[in-house]
Amino acid sequence: MSGASRDKARQLKTLMKRPQGIPSVGVHDALSALVAQQAGFELLFLGGFGVSASRLGLPDLQFLGLRDMEQAVSELTAVLEIPLIVDADTGHGDLPQVRRTVQRLAAAGASGLLLEDQQSPKRCGHFRGKQVIDTSSMQAKLRVALEARPSDDFLIIARTDARAVHGLDEALLRMQAYAQCGVGGGFVEAPQSVAELERIAHETGIAQMANMLVGGATPILKWQELASMGFKWVVSPIETLAVCMSALQAMMKTFLTEGSLTDFMQDKARFEDLKSLLKLKEWQSAEADPNHARREGNNAR
Repeated sequence: MSGASRDKARQLKTLMKRPQGIPSVGVHDALSALVAQQAGFELLFLGGFGVSASRLGLPDLQFLGLRDMEQAVSELTAVLEIPLIVDADTGHGDLPQVRRTVQRLAAAGASGLLLEDQQSPKRCGHFRGKQVIDTSSMQAKLRVALEARPSDDFLIIARTDARAVHGLDEALLRMQAYAQCGVGGGFVEAPQSVAELERIAHETGIAQMANMLVGGATPILKWQELASMGFKWVVSPIETLAVCMSALQAMMKTFLTEGSLTDFMQDKARFEDLKSLLKLKEWQSAEADPNHARREGNNAR
């Protein structure tokens, strides 16, 4: 774990201690991550749905492997100055694979991981056909994940998908059992009412995440409302991906039908905005400075 990664993990630990809630968005590539950071978010989330869609063009049905997520994490954290929590799915296997997953994603720059209790093959939490492993097996995975993390600042979040399979009461019992393992946060996926959200916020005994997927099984509340309810972290998980899809569809249709994008681009990000976001001037300044490479090498040592 690099010095920069340790600093981000400490940032995340500090955020989690704040009394107020933390709004976050799911990002799917380095550009969306930079836009989110520029917008003022202090914490980002990288989910399997977004990575599977953006990198593979496939749904979230366990087509992604650990190497795919590791590469995605390293690309994002290389340009980010804020913490990134990463979807580790089921840990990509049993206990040895969980250990390696934590080690590799931490080494790639993640500040924390979300580990779930689904059976393999796993699927998006708002898809049908999910199954879950037994509670004791998940507890064993969580203990291995906690042992494998590079420091106590690295956040392990336990997720349960038991709500859709066995009902909310079972999901709450599981979350209480997972909290006893010493994880830093919890996530009950796909509650189906405001009353269920309230129970999750108050009956789990651990800081909770709320997943506000527009069009999913959970009712949508403002992140401020959820924070007042008791949720620590509220994420809009795939909306960056959906917005990008809509914008691309509109742009491509306009170009095909009108032959030019001049009018379409009037209220969009300009070429200058893109260059600024990507820090083009800084890179060009380094390129023009013959001593830059030598200084960077000395700083690295």
